[in-house]
Amino acid sequence: MSMFMPRTAASLTLALALVACGGSPEPANETANEAASAKSGEEGAGGGHADEGKVTLSADQIAAAGIQVGRPTLGGSGTIELPATIEGDPQGTQVVSAAIGGRVVSLTLNLGQSVGRGQTIAVIESREAAQLKGEVEASRARLALANSNLAREQRLFAQRVSPEQDLIAARTASIEAGIAYRQAQSQVSAAGGGGGGLNRLGIVAPIGGQIIARPVVLGQTVAADAELYRIANLSRVSLALNLKPEDAGRVKPGNTVMVTASGRQASARISFVSPALDPQTRQVPVIATLENGGGQWRVGEAVTASVQLSGTGGAANTAILVPTTAVQTVEGKSVVFVRTPTGFQATPVTLGDAAGATVIIGSGLTGREQIATTGSFTLKAEIGKGEAAHED
Repeated sequence: MSMFMPRTAASLTLALALVACGGSPEPANETANEAASAKSGEEGAGGGHADEGKVTLSADQIAAAGIQVGRPTLGGSGTIELPATIEGDPQGTQVVSAAIGGRVVSLTLNLGQSVGRGQTIAVIESREAAQLKGEVEASRARLALANSNLAREQRLFAQRVSPEQDLIAARTASIEAGIAYRQAQSQVSAAGGGGGGLNRLGIVAPIGGQIIARPVVLGQTVAADAELYRIANLSRVSLALNLKPEDAGRVKPGNTVMVTASGRQASARISFVSPALDPQTRQVPVIATLENGGGQWRVGEAVTASVQLSGTGGAANTAILVPTTAVQTVEGKSVVFVRTPTGFQATPVTLGDAAGATVIIGSGLTGREQIATTGSFTLKAEIGKGEAAHED
């Protein structure tokens, strides 16, 4: 009995040890797992802040999500769209006025009709016209008499009958009479010419074009310098624009302007950028020239102008344009998703002017990145899911 008792005690001791060993590892493992989970949670929390805006996707996942990748557009210019108005070319529009007062007895053209340069388009009847034409006739007669006296004095001087001083006096009188005659003719030419009567003066068109205004009627008495017609050469028209100072600084003469209105489109060129702001609108007046040989553009017509904006010099100032579909708003900031080796990174950007389906990037991109041009909303949603999971 004494031989078995120690063995039994030893067995019991071993069993208790095994039970003890079997029970003790389990709580130890649980403690280790909790510590590992806590550490992982801490690392995950730290990693979430470190990788804020990061979306991890493989190439296959990017393709499956329909996300397209491309580079921003680099160029010397962007564009800006704004309303504009068609106006007559200042160099091709002229007012025809009455140089003398009188009664309008003839108006040969109506609105919209074509006129050639030098064509008589109105006739004014007045006493002043009679005086001007009478002076021409009188000066012509005096000139003829002076020339006749000069010829007689030349013959007498050649025959040694008349002294030289008489010849000099006759020559001087002839010169003065010629000056008076030419002056009288110039006065008539300045007032008009022709007219069909001694008391009538015809008004001629100074340029060729179309009649765009006729503020007087037949039989009306007008004062000197009153407007009779307004003629415009509409083969070339102007485009009146008003730009913000920051945009006007990127517009130069020669830049292209695309003009669009009701199914029509044409290209114009900037011809003038004002060096001063308009005192009322605080904007910069700009004029573009538009060819209108076919007469498809009308003065006063409202159109949409897409103005080419120039860079301010150097590659650093070259405009960077991205599709509007590439821009999303995350936490109140505009972002573009830039391709990384593991997916995409939401990169904050500042936006400039929109130009149709593109927008100018003011800062945030160099233009050499690969960005998500379409499907950026999916990437924004992934960021939202990550933030929600982090909050859980």
